[in-house]
Amino acid sequence: MAESGTGDEAAAGAEPGIGSNEVEIAVTWHDNVVVLGVSGTLDMVTAPLLADAIQDSLENRPVAVIVDLTGVEFLASTGMTVLIATHEQIGRFAHFAVVADGPAVGRPLRLVGLDKLLTIHTTLDAALDAAAVK
Repeated sequence: MAESGTGDEAAAGAEPGIGSNEVEIAVTWHDNVVVLGVSGTLDMVTAPLLADAIQDSLENRPVAVIVDLTGVEFLASTGMTVLIATHEQIGRFAHFAVVADGPAVGRPLRLVGLDKLLTIHTTLDAALDAAAVK
């Protein structure tokens, strides 16, 4: 089962030019694992769009949720807060992982110590392998 979509549905309610053009969220299913591929800027305006996309995906009861941040150019603390909240929310019933690498995303996550709280992979393939799905 493979589905995909963009954050455009969630951004439809946003004012033009605020958030709607700054982030894109592609939702893809790999069997019962959902991957949310994020690109652009993840800040106080756009982070709620990711939170909404995650909540929408949880309605289908995935066994794992992977947030792929490799396309993110800027990660603000509000984006990190969404990751922490997701970890705390779904840790009871599903596997949660983040894909992050490089100076824009991987480094800030390590600097604030989130690499000790969250499961972080450097590639999507590694995250899917860890979730036992290919």
